[in-house]
Amino acid sequence: MGAKFWEVVSDEHGIDEKGAYRGDSDLQLERINVYYNEIPGGRYVPRAILVDLEPGTMDTIKASQYGGLFRPDNFVFGQNGAGNNWAKGYYTEGAELIDQFMDIVRKEAENCDSLQGFQITHSLGGGTGSGMGSLMASKIREEYPDRMMATFSVVPSPKVSDTVVEPYNATLSIHHLVDNSDETFCIDNEALYDICCRTLKLSNPSYGDLNHLVSSVMSGVTTCLRFPGQLNADLRKLAVNMVPFPRLHFFMVGFAPLTSRSSQSYRQLTVPELTSQMFDARNMMAACDPRHGRYLTVAAIFRGKLSMKEIEHQMLNIQLKNSSNFVEWIPNSCKTAVCDIAPRGLKMSGTFIGNSTAIQELFKRVQIQFTAMIRRKAFLHWYTGEGMDEMEFTEAESNMADLVSEYQQYQELSVDDSNEAYQSQGQKLPKLPARR
Repeated sequence: MGAKFWEVVSDEHGIDEKGAYRGDSDLQLERINVYYNEIPGGRYVPRAILVDLEPGTMDTIKASQYGGLFRPDNFVFGQNGAGNNWAKGYYTEGAELIDQFMDIVRKEAENCDSLQGFQITHSLGGGTGSGMGSLMASKIREEYPDRMMATFSVVPSPKVSDTVVEPYNATLSIHHLVDNSDETFCIDNEALYDICCRTLKLSNPSYGDLNHLVSSVMSGVTTCLRFPGQLNADLRKLAVNMVPFPRLHFFMVGFAPLTSRSSQSYRQLTVPELTSQMFDARNMMAACDPRHGRYLTVAAIFRGKLSMKEIEHQMLNIQLKNSSNFVEWIPNSCKTAVCDIAPRGLKMSGTFIGNSTAIQELFKRVQIQFTAMIRRKAFLHWYTGEGMDEMEFTEAESNMADLVSEYQQYQELSVDDSNEAYQSQGQKLPKLPARR
């Protein structure tokens, strides 16, 4: 996912696979220093760190078309692998590499003029992405507590399971993401497969196709950082507008337009078309249906030469038409951002980010599988053998259960309830002494 993101971003900024600029517009270089360091000789090097506990993936990336783009010192890898074991990634193998990783983070952070935050792409099912991903997030949070932490996390899906111990790894990771991340964009393979097969009509999608979908969303989320636009939404603005309570920062994402090649010529790209597709349940990249919950907040990032009036009108329309799908105690819960520069090959596009209470479906599913296995202490010895305590599993399980019930509570809360809750809190306040 990370490598594909850099391909897409390099293409948008006119950077070729050797890091040289081959673009055709000054706008491509205006904010190039957001994601790249410029080095003498006019070469641009991505500010990226590639981490794994086995050398295989690194070798694949080095051998790929864009392998020469990344700085060789920024590859951090072990030799043994995490063996799908969260404890290895967090406590043993990962802990050996974390100092080397943090040194590179410091070096890259010092090269920034004003560091806004960090972006991690990782998977929650295996050992490295979940275990070492959690360790990286907590170490970065420790050292840079006031910077944004955005994670693009591949969460386990009901039909596509890569490993048996996925529920353990995912639950332990979510336990850490609740505290250490500011925005977590939830993505899963099953939903991506569905989009490729149903919407794009690809009969046999590869991981390249799936990653391309994710990278288009990642590129959309970061557009406002990289290009000038009329209405901006950087990572911090997104978080402030999207996260009503600090723990509820797990988002569903979508992208439009998604059209199969065969029907492209039959479709007209307009703002109404974009907005309706963005809010379509089949467009979501996480396997949960937004119609089963309610939106707390929504962000829509439009790209292309678009009329602001039309965008505002369409967004208002969607909110009025689907008012029952939005919680009524957050008025005007849609944030809009517009950037003039469309992605390569498209006239216009839209990226959707939704904070919906339906995301609890995803956690519930993992929770059911987790409980079934932990009750019988299945596979536990692999984790305790790496120095973990059984208590950690219990804590992680109850933290995730709390998260699910929080989402459920805010889904059912009406305006009257929130007023009552507010008033009852007000009654608890001590009376101030009368002024003399």
